[in-house]
Amino acid sequence: MSLSASDKLLSDSRWQGRLFNGGWFPSQGGVCEVVEPGTGETLSRVGFANAADIATACAGAATAQAEWAALGARERAELFRNAASILQRDFDELSVYVARETGGIIPKGQHEVREAIALLHNAAALAQQSCGEMLQSPPGRLSLARRVPRGVVGIISPFNFPLVLSMRAVAPALAFGNTVVLKPDPQTPVSGGFMIARAFEEAGLPEGVLHVLPGAAEAGEALCTDRHVQMIQFTGSTAVGRRVGELAGRHLKKVSLELGGNNALIILDDADLDVAVNNAAWGAFLHQGQICMAASRIFVQEPIREAFTRKLAEKAAQLPVGNPAAGQVALGPVINDKQLQRVKSIIADSVAAGASIEAGGQHDGLFHQATVLSGVKPGMRAFDEECFGPVTGVIGFDTDEEALQLANRHEGSLAAAVISASVGRAMRIADQLKSGLVHVNDQTVNDDANNPFGAPGVAGAGSSVGGPADIDEYTRWQWLTIKDTPPQYPF
Repeated sequence: MSLSASDKLLSDSRWQGRLFNGGWFPSQGGVCEVVEPGTGETLSRVGFANAADIATACAGAATAQAEWAALGARERAELFRNAASILQRDFDELSVYVARETGGIIPKGQHEVREAIALLHNAAALAQQSCGEMLQSPPGRLSLARRVPRGVVGIISPFNFPLVLSMRAVAPALAFGNTVVLKPDPQTPVSGGFMIARAFEEAGLPEGVLHVLPGAAEAGEALCTDRHVQMIQFTGSTAVGRRVGELAGRHLKKVSLELGGNNALIILDDADLDVAVNNAAWGAFLHQGQICMAASRIFVQEPIREAFTRKLAEKAAQLPVGNPAAGQVALGPVINDKQLQRVKSIIADSVAAGASIEAGGQHDGLFHQATVLSGVKPGMRAFDEECFGPVTGVIGFDTDEEALQLANRHEGSLAAAVISASVGRAMRIADQLKSGLVHVNDQTVNDDANNPFGAPGVAGAGSSVGGPADIDEYTRWQWLTIKDTPPQYPF
């Protein structure tokens, strides 16, 4: 049986000017126009939450939490499996929508949907895991340390991989019995929010358990300070992460931050040059470099630096740029003009400080060429800052020790990688890299549905989400003792 337009998972009529709380209701904050980066055309008009909308959602989530936590683990797990099946059913349509809303290539959209499905299956397993342990105790008393839900979890997700980075928090938080208030980036509210809402709605999630409210800073700050919210999980820029941490900390909330990172790819002189160039291009330019794990700094040992730079520049110059929905391209548009201007300023300032453009450096509207800079040094913006655009800098080094010293020169790194013909040599470097994720003989952009994901310093303040880290993030310890009869105390 074919679905009517209003019954389809991606039905604009459902969220036109509305927000989600298990059903669909008009927003008090107005309407937000969602623009497709590749065309400049309007994709959708969604509800736009203000502080009052957030307050209502948080109160509703608090009311629904106890009943949701009391639902049997098997019943919760079945909901996640049903939601995964719904995403799989509409895989092609969802993949194209994610690509269009984010400005990504179609395989990037497919990757997001595929990972979201995997995250839902992981959550189904989490819901049925052991939730504590038996403690030693005097005779006549049972002593348990058990994990219990935190309560209401507020989630603020970004625009670059919105479906994955929302689902990565929403699914495990719900699995452990929390209720969720999700504020997706208003540039990608469907991929980062309403797509998830529709899947859970069709799967049968009870009303009030998941709330989805796109909004701006006002909505985010209201979420961080609401008295019903016990935890904030934020993924985004370091600057906004500082503000989130400040607000949540002031209100004594648990905070989980996954921020940007000044990431390093180290290529040693015994590496296969062509393989290294292939890895570097993928790590630097995938999704226009708008990835928190992107290889923004590539350290290459001097005997091969010149040849590597030439080959990487040749590859970058050949990468086609254009609207991913209209044809086969490697790079789509950056997300908006503000980000484009930041990319341009980092290139210009670095060139003014002595760097050279080996490839790229130009743009046509939001479509920026893959750009390779050489002569990059500490003190230049291309070395010191995360660009979050299709730009990478090549930095030469002489010794393995110098590579370490340069790679670790940052305030926080999410990802790092080392490529070498000698695994032992690469491991000696990897063991000393100050980064949350380290890959030997691969590039920096790596993530699975079951690995802990986080980093020290400004890349995340040491917190992690995903895999074994999720139980620590979304539950808290509670000590429970049980006696057959109350004891008699001396007074």
